[in-house]
Amino acid sequence: MNIFSLEEVSKNYGLKPLFSGVTLGLDESDKIGVIGANGSGKTTLLRLIAGREPADSGRVVIASEKVIAYLPQNPAFNKDDTVLDTVFAAHNETMRLLREYERACHELAATDAGNEKLLSRVAELAHQLEAIGAWELETNARNVLTQLGINDLSATMGELSGGQRKRVALAQALLSRPDLLILDEPTNHLDADTITWLETYLQRYSGALLLVTHDRYFLDRVTTRILEIDRGKVQSFAGNYAYYLEKKEEQEARREAEGIKREALIRRELAWLRRGAKARTTKQKARVERAEELMAQPKEATRTPLDISVAASRLGKKILELRDLSKAYGAQVVIQDFSYTLKRGDRIGIIGANGSGKTTLLDIIAQKVQPDTGSVAIGQTIVPGYYDQENRELNDEQRVIDYIREGAERIETADGNFLSASQMLEKFLFPPAVQYDRIGRLSGGERRRLYLLRVLMDAPNLLLLDEPTNDLDIQTLVTLEEYLENFAGCLLVASHDRYFLDRTVEHILRFEGAGRVREYPGNYSAFLEMREREAVEAAKQLPKKTAPLPSTSKSSDVPRKLTFKERRELATLEANIDQAEARKVAIEKELAANASNAELVQRRYAELQALNDQLEGDVERWSELAELA
Repeated sequence: MNIFSLEEVSKNYGLKPLFSGVTLGLDESDKIGVIGANGSGKTTLLRLIAGREPADSGRVVIASEKVIAYLPQNPAFNKDDTVLDTVFAAHNETMRLLREYERACHELAATDAGNEKLLSRVAELAHQLEAIGAWELETNARNVLTQLGINDLSATMGELSGGQRKRVALAQALLSRPDLLILDEPTNHLDADTITWLETYLQRYSGALLLVTHDRYFLDRVTTRILEIDRGKVQSFAGNYAYYLEKKEEQEARREAEGIKREALIRRELAWLRRGAKARTTKQKARVERAEELMAQPKEATRTPLDISVAASRLGKKILELRDLSKAYGAQVVIQDFSYTLKRGDRIGIIGANGSGKTTLLDIIAQKVQPDTGSVAIGQTIVPGYYDQENRELNDEQRVIDYIREGAERIETADGNFLSASQMLEKFLFPPAVQYDRIGRLSGGERRRLYLLRVLMDAPNLLLLDEPTNDLDIQTLVTLEEYLENFAGCLLVASHDRYFLDRTVEHILRFEGAGRVREYPGNYSAFLEMREREAVEAAKQLPKKTAPLPSTSKSSDVPRKLTFKERRELATLEANIDQAEARKVAIEKELAANASNAELVQRRYAELQALNDQLEGDVERWSELAELA
């Protein structure tokens, strides 16, 4: 059954047409990835389906009673709400009750414990939540937030960083369990381990999924269908990203062959016409009309490739020396006694959890931040280019071409030629009509592409890239990767994009907490293999908790039997669980019948909480023993 369908939908952005005549549907089990160039309309398509923006023409039809959750790139929030308030803010009854219960408990803790009205309210809400199985949802909320790196659940949203706020919004979307989950760049601001966890979560997700992401590994492992927005049209490919690449290559080859065939046919028809065909017979008239139709057909617009052909400066012998660097922010040490000498041709990937110190290291090298101790020595021939993740130099009110002209009127290309600022902007896919527009009107990806051009204009031979893949489309990333493969200088890149790291780096520096930085040879996949080997070796070194049971079988695959003590424990647990379940029912009935008796409610509520904790432990232990049995 379709959750939504689009019928001949069209959308323009100002005077710019994004897409037209889009007709498609999404089934309950679909997991769809949306790809396309920056500014092609990916985010707009998600907003149309989420009901955040109207179509210019056509219809968007959502199936009745279907719940849709939408996570935008920059989610709105109330700065005074706590993390849990935000997570439980979705519009459904379960989360509403959980939110009320949390608030009632906080109020009860802050006031006189004998407040009869509050005690009664807490007991009533606890009963309602138990009846609909909401305790599991609260536990899941805490687990998901912990996996996403949010541990202080009482912190207000205003206290969190932009990346942390995005993670809380992601947790809210995941926990609302909608029929359709729409995610716009969900991997931005997530470290590699968290992205891997999110991959697994979404692979198991039972609802439909629609997402935009530049992370190609993520796209390949999570999605089962690809929608491509290309030259104003939306095309569907029934497979993951690898399948899309195969079919797209076949399609482009067919298009090229058809184009060559069509051009040859037009040349033949033109030659025939120029010989002076006389349109006196039906056959001749038909041929003339055919030639005219061929020539009148609109030629399919070719996709203009991004051209990164910017020169790099000559590189001397001395490049970069970091000696005994240390840096702390208050009590948090992010870099401790770190030394490193960059050699010619080095291509270094910098990884680690958010807030571990990756950006700080790049800021120190770029001399935007001073270390607490230690020194940075840069060679005389070094021209650094720093592509930071915040686009700190961009002014929304400035015109696109003026921003580039501030750097230079002419730009040297890799082949030694010079292009004007306007010509170089066209190579970076900014047509003349866009060049005189304000930067604030550009999409997130277009802003990043413009900033990349400005960084490369100075012909750097030491590139410092901080999360370069955020908001860039896949086409731009592929071109950037090809440029970096042939880049003659040195590269330092902090990124969580595993695919990008595999393509561009040959050495890893990993921030491992408390200011420690460890070196790993190879790209990101090599780092993962080394970490897995180390984990296996570490497990072998662990002491055994219990002596192995004697075996009378030659096969190690035969499961061991329960000991007499374990059989007795299993029987006791079963009896305890039955008694606890019966007692819970009795307490709930007693609470419902005596809601006005504050003293009794307080006692029974405390007993109920202890009973729930006991049951959780007993059921977990019973499951372990039952599986062995």
